[in-house]
Amino acid sequence: MKKVLTQIIKQIICVGMIMIVLAPIVLTLFAALKTKGQMVTTSPLLLPSLSEITFDNFKKVLGDKYLLIGLKNTGIILVVSLIFNVLFGTITAYIIERFEFRLKKVIVALYFVGMLVPTFVTEIARYRIVNSLGLYNTLGAPIIIYIAADLMQLYIYRQFVSALSPSLDESALIDGCSYFRVFAQIIFPLLAPATATVIIIKSISIINDMYIPYLYMPANRLRTLTTFLMNYANAQQGSWQTLAAGIIVIMLPTILIYIVFQKYILSGIAAGAVKG
Repeated sequence: MKKVLTQIIKQIICVGMIMIVLAPIVLTLFAALKTKGQMVTTSPLLLPSLSEITFDNFKKVLGDKYLLIGLKNTGIILVVSLIFNVLFGTITAYIIERFEFRLKKVIVALYFVGMLVPTFVTEIARYRIVNSLGLYNTLGAPIIIYIAADLMQLYIYRQFVSALSPSLDESALIDGCSYFRVFAQIIFPLLAPATATVIIIKSISIINDMYIPYLYMPANRLRTLTTFLMNYANAQQGSWQTLAAGIIVIMLPTILIYIVFQKYILSGIAAGAVKG
C-alpha cells in the first residue's frame, strides 16, 4: 500500500510539473487564436469556439517583412557562432587534456570562474569592449559574445577528450602524423557526439536569446527572431494577440529542434558524465 501511494504521489508531482511547463504555452496559443475584442471579453484560460477562432494574427506575423530579416540575421549569427564554438571548444579541450604547460591549473580555473560570474556583473565592461572594437550595432557583437562568454562547450568537450586514450595520439605520432593531423583526423571525428550536443544546446540558447541582440543591435535591419517580437510588444496598441502569435511562430523552430534531437542531447550529456 505504501509503495502504491508513493507511486501515485510521484505521478501527481510529474503531472503537476508538466502542467506548469505547458500552461504558459497553451495560454499563449489561446491568445493567438483570438481577436482584439475576444481578448477583452473572454477569459485567457478559455479557447474561443470553433466558429470564432481566427488565424489573422498568424497571417499578420508571417507577412511581416522583419520576420525574414530576423530569420536571416539569426541564421548568420547562429552558423558563425557555432562554427567558432566547436572549433575553439575542441582545440582548447584537447590542449588542456593532452599537454602540460606552466600555469595550466590557473588557466583552467579562470575558465570556470568565467562560467560562474553572473553576466550582469560584467555587462558594463563588456559593453565598452564591444563598443571600442567597433562592433556595436553590427552582427559581430552577439557573435563575439556567444563565442567568448559561454564556456559550456569547453566542459562538455573536456569530458569526452579525457576519455580518449592517449595511445591514439602516440600511435599516430609514431606513424609520422603531426599534432594537427592527429587532432583533425583522429580526435575531432571521435568528438562527434559531444559536437552534436553542443550544437543543439547552443542553437536553442542563441535562437531564444533576446537580451544580447536587443542591447547590442538596436537597428531595424539587424532584427533577430526574438527582437522581431518587439514590433508587437506595445500593449497600448492592443497587440497582445499578435504578440502571442509571434511568440508561437518564433517558438516553433526551437521546439522542433528539441523534439527531433532530444535523444542526442540526453545521450551526449549522459555519455560525457559517465566518461568523466
